[in-house]
Amino acid sequence: MKTRIKELRFKENLTQVELAEKVGVRRETIVFLEKGKYNPSLKLAYDISKVFHLKIEEVFILD
Repeated sequence: MKTRIKELRFKENLTQVELAEKVGVRRETIVFLEKGKYNPSLKLAYDISKVFHLKIEEVFILD
């Protein structure tokens, strides 16, 4: 699964730590998500998309 998390983080001027704190996960989880090495739970995907004010499918792209 591809994500736009890194791109969106830069647009919002958020660090990995700040995003992790906002959604209640560790920074490493954000790292793995950005690298496409971790598929988030539906709740985590929803929480991340909410931070960026986007729909889940606008943040996470199935390949």
